[in-house]
Amino acid sequence: MKRVAETLTVLVLGILVGALVMALWGRDPWSSYASLLSGALGNTRALMSTLSRSLGLVLTGLTFAVGVRAGLFNIGAQGQMLLGAVVALSCGLLRLPPGLHLVAALALSGLAGMAWALPVAALKLTRGVNEVISTIMLNWVAHWLVLYLVIQKLSDPILGQRTFTVPPGMRFPVIRGELTWALVLALATALFFWWFLWHHAKGYEIRAAGLNPRAATAAGISVKKAMTTALLLGGVAAAWAGAIQVLGRFPYAITSDLANLGNLGFDGIAVALIGRNHPLGILAGAFFFGTLATGAAKMGLRGIPIDMIYIVQGVIVVFMAAPEALRLVRLRRPAAKAKEVAR
Repeated sequence: MKRVAETLTVLVLGILVGALVMALWGRDPWSSYASLLSGALGNTRALMSTLSRSLGLVLTGLTFAVGVRAGLFNIGAQGQMLLGAVVALSCGLLRLPPGLHLVAALALSGLAGMAWALPVAALKLTRGVNEVISTIMLNWVAHWLVLYLVIQKLSDPILGQRTFTVPPGMRFPVIRGELTWALVLALATALFFWWFLWHHAKGYEIRAAGLNPRAATAAGISVKKAMTTALLLGGVAAAWAGAIQVLGRFPYAITSDLANLGNLGFDGIAVALIGRNHPLGILAGAFFFGTLATGAAKMGLRGIPIDMIYIVQGVIVVFMAAPEALRLVRLRRPAAKAKEVAR
């Protein structure tokens, strides 16, 4: 309850600062906020769009969160998401029955995400390479690799601005509007992470390794295995985020500039911080992000410049994410000092 109260407090502060920014530029902040809520939640169509935009963020938020629980700062979700998207798309070249086609695409994209996380684990555990450095490098490798495949190998021969579209039998069925049954995948993954981390022995080992590696080792827990498990699970979640963008959202393809995949991997970090790196909190954080993204269009129709909309969104997100970010900094400082003493 203390964390919930803290989150609500910083949300109010962020909204007030955002309102001040709009007021200084001569805009009516409260009518603008009303437009944002109306555009995101005002009717069924808007709500379906908000939920649809939230699903990928749930999965990339889980990627970052499970890494934090293992004592890792994993920012590789962007690259793993891109690989998952292109592998899921490529499965459209296979000839399989409709139901099996979707399952195969998810399975292969998940394996691709795990494969992209393996070098991070190997470099971290065998050579001591900081995961921030390795994941940033692999993100760029994935970006240019996927861009090459999208433009040179998977491009639609008629519409060159995107790849071919995946066959209908490989898509998530539509629930209503923009929302598809990818909703079940995102919710099930979040619930699995919650159950695994708090109600399974291996999940306990991950959390123990992240809180105190030396104590975990003394208790017989393999810190290396715990970190590897966290990275592999995160790789699957991030890859499924990319797969959802291709199999569960229009245009059921990848645009030649990768714009429809966006920055889900990086935005997932903010979502995880807002959700306090807890799977259930991440669900709320992702919905909050989806609300901001969908409601921004309605704010624009009221004459609010897009730059100001981004500033207001950024202010609110920074306030929301700051408490958890500061907590992580405080947790990492003693660990860094302990390593220096040990050396």
